[in-house]
Amino acid sequence: MSENTGGAEEAQPKAAADAEAATGVSPTDPAPAQAADPAPAPAADPASAPAQAAPPASAPAGGPSAAAAPPQPGAHTGRPGWQPHHHQMQPRPWAPPPPRPPAKPSWATVVRPAEAAPVRTAALVAVLASGLAAALLLADGMGPGLLLAVVPAAVASYVAARAAGRTARPWTLAWVIGCLALLAVPALRDSAWPATLAILAAVLLGALALHGSRTWPGVFLSPLGFADSTVSGIAWILKGLRSRGGIGKDRWLPVAKAAAVAVALLVLFGALFASADAAFADLLGGLIPDVSVEDGPIRFMLFVLGAVIAIAAARTAAAPLRWDRIEVAPGKPRSRVEWALPLVVLNLLFAGFNAVQLAVLFGGYDKVLDSTGLTYAEYARQGFWQLLWATLLTLAVIALALRWAPRSGAGDRRLVRVVLGSLCALTLVVVAAALRRMDLYVDAYGLTRLRVSVAAMELWLGLVIVLIMAAGVFGARWLPRAVAGSAAAAVLAFGLLSPDGMIAERNVARYEKDQKIDLAYFQSLSADAVPALDRLPEPQRSCALRGINDDMARAGDVPWYAMSMGEYRAREVLRERPVTASYEVCSRLGSFGSRTEY
Repeated sequence: MSENTGGAEEAQPKAAADAEAATGVSPTDPAPAQAADPAPAPAADPASAPAQAAPPASAPAGGPSAAAAPPQPGAHTGRPGWQPHHHQMQPRPWAPPPPRPPAKPSWATVVRPAEAAPVRTAALVAVLASGLAAALLLADGMGPGLLLAVVPAAVASYVAARAAGRTARPWTLAWVIGCLALLAVPALRDSAWPATLAILAAVLLGALALHGSRTWPGVFLSPLGFADSTVSGIAWILKGLRSRGGIGKDRWLPVAKAAAVAVALLVLFGALFASADAAFADLLGGLIPDVSVEDGPIRFMLFVLGAVIAIAAARTAAAPLRWDRIEVAPGKPRSRVEWALPLVVLNLLFAGFNAVQLAVLFGGYDKVLDSTGLTYAEYARQGFWQLLWATLLTLAVIALALRWAPRSGAGDRRLVRVVLGSLCALTLVVVAAALRRMDLYVDAYGLTRLRVSVAAMELWLGLVIVLIMAAGVFGARWLPRAVAGSAAAAVLAFGLLSPDGMIAERNVARYEKDQKIDLAYFQSLSADAVPALDRLPEPQRSCALRGINDDMARAGDVPWYAMSMGEYRAREVLRERPVTASYEVCSRLGSFGSRTEY
């Protein structure tokens, strides 16, 4: 047999015999001829319709109605007693595999910016102005000229953002104001290291303002968006120039003629007025940058750098990378015991250390020094650095604990808040102990740049811990921006307080108290320290100011746009009361000795 019947013949022999006895037809005989005749059967008598509709068992044996009854629609027309067999559809081996779920896009695809709006003419003019300002104002140094050179770039960013339909939000305005305030630090302070920190913090705030980032990946990665915007921004600017007809003669020639006429008029009448009045000549000479052929290459490089920075900022404002779309998957939640046990043990250790600190605070340091054998300086200095590292590691522990914290219900959330909140509170006591150690060390050996820097960092870490505690109560959605804002605010306060001025003030006060002073250290300070050092008696005053005076003498005349307020005040002080002590006198006082700062 060619068809699998599943053993139907063997299962129904008795039913076939009964059918033969009742109808006189063997199941193995061929079907009647009229059943196979394709000719239509005669119309059935209406009276016979009920008989035809009746089951075969009720029809008379051998009756014509039973033999001539047509098959019912859908009935099996094979051999009597046979049942149809339905095969189950099997998958074909050559069928295509089922479609796979779509692959998760890479982070580079997720953060891809939208199509940038066409560049406006005002943005092109602002980019050109930024390049010119950088070339004219930054070749002699960074002072107020840095802020003036950045303003056109900010204007270009604003125009590009408005063209793209972006609106300013409260956080954006805060970032912009903070960025401009940080760029004012080089205009106020002569010291290079707080000015450098201020510029780096300004870059961070500018990136946050242009990208609008809110999450941790956005805060950390936003400054990297300037690199992508630099490449795409140049193509964006060229596309805008081509859409305006490029640099066709009919476009640039009228502008060039007007600019040439304006320059000629300024030169002609400016020279006449300068020759007519000496005061005006002095004012004009101080306002106009001194451009020469020798510094042409450096000014050209500054022009390119200023224009490229403005292009990157404007392109970022038009279509920023969307860093906030990067999702950081949380870690696998741990059980309560697995998660809480190490942290509880750490809390107990912190509590024991803090109890000892309180006992030392109320019992006095002399007893501790006698029992440990350490000197005053060793106890204070070593303790501070260890406690600083403890604070940093605690922040790392908190971050990892939040990643693997249990989060199956409200009970788990309460446990996380209690355990980590206790750790944060105990860490604040450690921060206070570290700052107390530094204060003791400064009282004994004076203030230096390194000591004031690490003390400021410890204060900021304490502020971060307070923000983490607040996020545990009010929610952590705002925490990334708050931490970034606190860092920028700390840098701004650090620059405005004038670290070199603070160092000079503290050491002068220490000299007035116990007649101890380190004149060699003052030689490396900036002009910000001059007002405080000017209070010293001679010859200590002249020896303390000698290094600063020599540096300003070598620099010569500095234009207003490259001179900070601190340098201006220092020049005024030294002009009124110049350095008088000789080199030999200062050498005997130890002004030129070497020293190691720690």
